[in-house]
Amino acid sequence: MKVDGVPEMDRKRKPDAETRRQLLRLAAVGAVSLAAGEVSLAAGGVAKSADRDVLDVAIIGAGLAGMTAARDLNRAGCESFVVLEARNRVGGRTYNHDLGHGVISEAGGQWIGPGQTAIADLARELQVESFPSYYDGKTVILAGDARVAQDFHGKGGGDESIGAKLGELARGVPSEAPWKAQNAAELDKLTYGDWLVQQGLNYEEEHFLGLAAKLTLGGAPAQLGLLHYLSLLNSAGCSFDQLESFKGGAQETRFVGGSQILSNKMASELGNKVNLSCPVRKISGWDRDVVELHTDRGVVRARRAILALNPALCNQIVFEPPLPDGRAQLQRHWPTTAPMRKTVHVYERPFWRDDGYCGQIYQVEGPVLFAYDNSPQDGSVGVLSAFVAPGALPSDSKAAERTLSAIYARALGDKAQRPTQFHDLDWGRVDQWTLQCIHPIPPGFWTKWGEFLHPAVGRLIWSGTETADIWAGAMDGAVRSGHRAALQALGAMAHRSAEA
Repeated sequence: MKVDGVPEMDRKRKPDAETRRQLLRLAAVGAVSLAAGEVSLAAGGVAKSADRDVLDVAIIGAGLAGMTAARDLNRAGCESFVVLEARNRVGGRTYNHDLGHGVISEAGGQWIGPGQTAIADLARELQVESFPSYYDGKTVILAGDARVAQDFHGKGGGDESIGAKLGELARGVPSEAPWKAQNAAELDKLTYGDWLVQQGLNYEEEHFLGLAAKLTLGGAPAQLGLLHYLSLLNSAGCSFDQLESFKGGAQETRFVGGSQILSNKMASELGNKVNLSCPVRKISGWDRDVVELHTDRGVVRARRAILALNPALCNQIVFEPPLPDGRAQLQRHWPTTAPMRKTVHVYERPFWRDDGYCGQIYQVEGPVLFAYDNSPQDGSVGVLSAFVAPGALPSDSKAAERTLSAIYARALGDKAQRPTQFHDLDWGRVDQWTLQCIHPIPPGFWTKWGEFLHPAVGRLIWSGTETADIWAGAMDGAVRSGHRAALQALGAMAHRSAEA
């Protein structure tokens, strides 16, 4: 039977002929040899299944990856698809706190920077503007009773020579397949922490390099595989500053309206093809011509399924028959140790700027890993957001607010004691569909399981930021993975059309 709210697919406006030809040409690479313009999904009958109960594609997950894949299918002229989302909203690990009067603060992924062209292009297409993150002024470091203020000029900090060494190592680790690095076995025996110890760093340098890794990858250096860290650095042009900094780095820019606006706009384009509160519990027949997705609202039948999910979330789905051992083991061992918790303090205005502070706060051995100015572009209200250490704050919202307000007052003055709003989102507790925000891959993982990350399994196509060729774990990686999954599905459809 069909899922409630998934009627016969209404005909959408077709993309222009050149766009459709380009998408089909790309889709056909490695799948079928076609002359340009030979097959049109819109006109060739592929989009309209002979069995009207069988869709061409079912997409699981309405985050940036799933919504990008769905949008690409729609633009290519495919009308026979549906998006199935377990949550009651789109956006996945992007989520906006509504602060009123058109102001938001991002509770999940939020920044983009140089080299992250896929998400920048998507934002332009969706007419979503961006603006620079605020980092002008002094950063405050709290360590016990000590308080130090220093202007980092938007840079990530740390020893430049260490950044250069890391960049040189990263040149030999392809981000799309770190397990294929020439010295992958050697590098994957070490944690990032092991490597840092070998560099003879002082406490301050080691602390800030470790904190940068924890904020970017969700794990302390002692938990992170060196091979994995280098693969992400490879995405950033082998530049530590580009990976970890605000100025010229991956935290340089924000979206007007918050990052979730991208998924919201794509959902508006796709209409009733997006089904919310529709978790997939079981997938059967993935090794046959038609795969069946069993949801809380019925069974969806499709010729291809795109799973735009964190690999660990796939463990919540029953697969019949069981997945091949390599893929199953990758999912089973995927780390789920980085849920992350973000808080928001709202003030009448960003008062710290008047005193020459940028709003950034680091606390050594305290609940605040990193606080930062997350105010809107016009500074109409002041917003301090923070990443807080897991388990370091009371679960009670009021108590958490008081604890953080006292810390901010030490750093920025007594005005910090008087927020007008407080918001708190612990991604490890918000729902069962997140588990974590980013993936702190341990040593030994990529060389053992990496080869099973990308290849399709039967009718199943894997997507999600974790599968991206570059910027895996970032919003840009999610968009790239969505593009790739759509092309895989379109290639399979073009192949089937050519054989018909």
